[in-house]
Amino acid sequence: MKILVSADMEGATGVTWPADVLPGTPQWERCRPMFTSDVNAAVLGFLDGGAEEVLVNEAHWTMRNLLLEQLDERAEMLTGRHKSLSMVEGVQHGDVDGIAFVGYHCGAGSEGVLAHTYLANSLTGVWLDGVRASEGLLNAHVVAEFGVPVVLVTGDDLTCADAAGYAPDALTVAVKDHVSRYAAVCRTPARTAADIRAAAKAAAALAVRRDPVSRGPHTVEMEFDAEHLAMAATVVPGVERTGERRAAYTSGTMYEGIRTFKAVTTVVSAAVEEQYG
Repeated sequence: MKILVSADMEGATGVTWPADVLPGTPQWERCRPMFTSDVNAAVLGFLDGGAEEVLVNEAHWTMRNLLLEQLDERAEMLTGRHKSLSMVEGVQHGDVDGIAFVGYHCGAGSEGVLAHTYLANSLTGVWLDGVRASEGLLNAHVVAEFGVPVVLVTGDDLTCADAAGYAPDALTVAVKDHVSRYAAVCRTPARTAADIRAAAKAAAALAVRRDPVSRGPHTVEMEFDAEHLAMAATVVPGVERTGERRAAYTSGTMYEGIRTFKAVTTVVSAAVEEQYG
């Protein structure tokens, strides 16, 4: 059994505000061990449950945040940027039996601690086939095309509720309870590590490859906080304006869809000016 852990940071234990996840800040340095603790707890739990391999894919910002030296020696870690499938890189090779979304968060325009979708700001909403989409929902559709079930999701309590919509069979662990976008009632690392490890051990039983599911074609619509960003998005082939601050595209598969989304967010981030957005 091989498990892929997609590890994001905004939903990690103790994380509540931007500096906690911004590489290079003192707060980021403080939160890195707690983020690593969550991920390592998942690794240990899956190994407890019978997994023979666990690959951790760093999915936050620079994708160089986890402390490799604190992971169980039986795990491996994929770190660094510019990967074909970004947050779920590794799922496409046909050898993954289940995936865990660790440290995930709610989507842009939704309530949730540090809620966003790919871009920390600029995007005020993303919809997949008419449904407001978090990164979890987008990635769940991608991995389904490779027959890989989502078996575990960790983050704040609203992230766990969101997961019920795209991975109803997955186990969830709330490491904190949402108060506002920048505040939460947090459990201690010792408690969340124990909870995540126990859930991952149980979730290992759900890691059974399935028939690939493609529900395409898929339409992704995006709303931005400024009209020039919607215009900038149309530089990507296939993306068209659908409103003053909106753009959309349709892809035959979510494999294509998530790659186009990554291209759009890369172009849009480059079009943001420091003071005026």
